[in-house]
Amino acid sequence: MSASAKTSPFSDLIARLSSLHPARIDLGLERMQRLLQRLDHPERRLTGVIHVAGTNGKGSTIAYLRSILEAAARRVHVYTSPYLVRVNECFRLGRVGGGILVGDDELRDAFEHCERVNAGEPITFFEIQTAAAFHLFARHPSDVVLLEVGLGGRLDATNLIEKPLASVISPIGKDHTEFLGDSLMAIAREKAGIIKPNVPVICAEQEAEVIAVIEQSARRMHAPLHAAGQQWHVNVERGRLVYQDDRGLMDLPAPKLFGRHQFQNAGLAIATLRALDRLKIEPSAFEAGILSAEWPARMQRLVSGPIVEQGPQDCEIWLDGGHNVDGGRVAAAALGDLEERVSRPLVLIIGMMANKDASSFLANFAGLSRHIIAVKVPGRDNTMPPEKLADAARALGMRVEVSASVEAALRSLARLAYELPPRILITGSLYLAGHVLSANGGEPR
Repeated sequence: MSASAKTSPFSDLIARLSSLHPARIDLGLERMQRLLQRLDHPERRLTGVIHVAGTNGKGSTIAYLRSILEAAARRVHVYTSPYLVRVNECFRLGRVGGGILVGDDELRDAFEHCERVNAGEPITFFEIQTAAAFHLFARHPSDVVLLEVGLGGRLDATNLIEKPLASVISPIGKDHTEFLGDSLMAIAREKAGIIKPNVPVICAEQEAEVIAVIEQSARRMHAPLHAAGQQWHVNVERGRLVYQDDRGLMDLPAPKLFGRHQFQNAGLAIATLRALDRLKIEPSAFEAGILSAEWPARMQRLVSGPIVEQGPQDCEIWLDGGHNVDGGRVAAAALGDLEERVSRPLVLIIGMMANKDASSFLANFAGLSRHIIAVKVPGRDNTMPPEKLADAARALGMRVEVSASVEAALRSLARLAYELPPRILITGSLYLAGHVLSANGGEPR
């Protein structure tokens, strides 16, 4: 579902399709198998599928993959979720010279075709959205399809691709424990469910118990494993990305996306493409792709717009959709790097969903900021009450207040006297990030 409450041309259609199943999330493959069979298996007509699972970094890794492949003049279809402002963001159609988001008319036709074929049977919105992606992509030629897992892997609607080009696993941590299990090993088993027989697995650096699960799954499937720290390495040297594997070393510029974790995400994308002989990517495409990759609401600096105008004069405003403990950790590390460069007082405006671990998320920032403003995630029924979020911050010794909205929080900060203009991070939820982008007039293109 959307990460933004903004009304769109698809609001009525999304509401109608969402009513086909009583639950927003119901993991399983039976409904998807039935619909794909009725659609004459569009997923079997897709070529060059790179399937990406993981807890954090999936979207950024896909952004690097797309950017590098497009720099190498490949036509790249991309399916990601959730969307921030418009459902169109989930579907990118490949073109030589750069892909485009699918247009409203073509997307509506795809959804309505899948709706007719489904004939009123129970199905979740994500499942029918994924079927629409397969249907759309099968109608347009491409060289590569980048496919992001929605939730988990083993029982995710995307996991009906029988022979992908590669299975990619980004860092795995604790999230969605109500669906995937409450231990890292249980979650890893679900994520490793995308591994297919004899298909290369490219894996980011993981906790020891997680890599053990992935190694076991890869052995069982006779799938060649390319693991960070083993078959490939990525480091930061003099501010540049240095990548190395058994084929040699690449000295590349720093990623355009901000944060030291983006060096690891870029490394995972490079390792994936280097493991696939048939793609034959030139070194110049790696450099161009790393420099041009974009992925909104991941430590994104907002420099202008209605939201920015609400804040203190000359302040920095950053937006990040991190919402679990590891997402908080990498955002906090990025803020620490910013503080080392230019010191400013740090304020966090945070809204989270009710099923998230606010205390563990906030603990990442305890040494960086004592000023927290808790807000609701607008337009969401299951948002965490700001008072509960405030209690979690107080327990960590943070100064906290509650505000009616992000906009109201920024206006309150604009009335305070600062020795230096503050650095403000708006974070805690992709749904909150989507609202901010929409209100600021900066929806993804």
